[in-house]
Amino acid sequence: MVKLNKIYTRTGDDGSTGLVDGSRSPKHSARIEAIGKVDEANSAIGLAAAAVSGGEHAEALFRIQNDMFDLGADLATPAPDENFEPAEMFLRIVTSQSEWLEQAIDRLNENLEPLTSFVLPGGSEAAARTHVARASVRAAERSIVHLAANEPVNPAAIAYINRLSDFLFVLARVFNDHGKADVNWVPGANR
Repeated sequence: MVKLNKIYTRTGDDGSTGLVDGSRSPKHSARIEAIGKVDEANSAIGLAAAAVSGGEHAEALFRIQNDMFDLGADLATPAPDENFEPAEMFLRIVTSQSEWLEQAIDRLNENLEPLTSFVLPGGSEAAARTHVARASVRAAERSIVHLAANEPVNPAAIAYINRLSDFLFVLARVFNDHGKADVNWVPGANR
């Protein structure tokens, strides 16, 4: 259990932040950028959840928010080397978290109207907020992949963030009357 009695520590006043292993990292580093993008995406998911009045979709979003904290903890724990062995590490994203997303996508997609066009990120308020969350997740994914180009990153974390944007896209379509109220892109409509 986490217990925080004091919110400010002043340890970051020098432009660095602490990682799980006790090391410090500059706040402008690729690792901290990725962690920050995950936090932004998690906040956008919270905003989407606020537009849903309870039920299984809100529960799914809250579950995902918890997973996003796991993802942040994963990124905040640098691997000692490039050999990722989850059993030997701290909290890490695991394959079952991505598998849960895949199963949820499949369930949601069963009742959707087939796509006939790219859809604009809008429609109902819940769908629009979910599309904002999806775009935020894509930004987090880009940051994580950038980090992975230079430092070891858990491959399951990359798979999770990629699958999450797919889930949010499908969920946004569910919020648009199961795709019936999607706003389709009309190429060149305003030329």
